[in-house]
Amino acid sequence: MGTQYLKKKYLFIVVTMAVVLICYQLAFKKTIEAWQLNQQLKALLAQSADVSNQPGYTERKNSNLDRLLDLYKADTLNFRSNTISKIASVAETEQVKLAGVPNEEPADTSQRFRIQKLDFEGDYFSLMKAFQRLAQTKEAGIIRSAVFKTKRGTDPEKDRKIIMELYFETLK
Repeated sequence: MGTQYLKKKYLFIVVTMAVVLICYQLAFKKTIEAWQLNQQLKALLAQSADVSNQPGYTERKNSNLDRLLDLYKADTLNFRSNTISKIASVAETEQVKLAGVPNEEPADTSQRFRIQKLDFEGDYFSLMKAFQRLAQTKEAGIIRSAVFKTKRGTDPEKDRKIIMELYFETLK
């Protein structure tokens, strides 16, 4: 009985090992490989989420921004002549007066951009129409901000004027 018990014990161990080996080959091996692949893909995703490590993306973004800025590019050497005359004609068609073209201030410039300020006078609706037309005029630059002020004279009923200060950003 002792030898037969040992044979059954060894046979049970061998059969158990064979079943574990078959289960590993059929199910566990594929699951472990899938888990390892998942871990590798998560690591790659974490690396690609950091945009600063992608110089190609940065170059594409910069070229797209340069193309966009070229749409609004104005020749700043001729800004005081050609562009102002174009802006003045837009203002005249909208019955708005180009009230002032202040001198350039060096504080309003950067390495790539220049801020130009223009003052317009008129009633509110005419100023808004002129603003819309100037925003659509690509050669004038991008309108960065608009400030509306009221100017009252001696007679508040007759001398009430609205002044619109427009700040245009242009490339150097």
